[in-house]
Amino acid sequence: MVIEFLKFKVTPGTREDYLQKDTAIWTTVLAKYPGFLGKEVWINPQDSTEIIFIIRWATKEQWQAIPLEDLQAIEQKFAQAVGNTYELVESKEYQVQ
Repeated sequence: MVIEFLKFKVTPGTREDYLQKDTAIWTTVLAKYPGFLGKEVWINPQDSTEIIFIIRWATKEQWQAIPLEDLQAIEQKFAQAVGNTYELVESKEYQVQ
């Protein structure tokens, strides 16, 4: 299993809207791809602007097989839905042993 770790900063006061739209757009689409095992959302109780996503993939190959054009189209749709309210501040990959 591979973990995709994404850390975002959102504009103060936009977290709940951001999370609702992320679930409706990103999670819904990613769930249709082979290898998607699930997604956790971690919120920082000390910082309401920080959101961490833990996305579980069966294999790195399945995760990386998502066409770049698809990812760009999803991101464009998401950006239109939430506007300029977020920034990706960290992206990592982990393997589960």
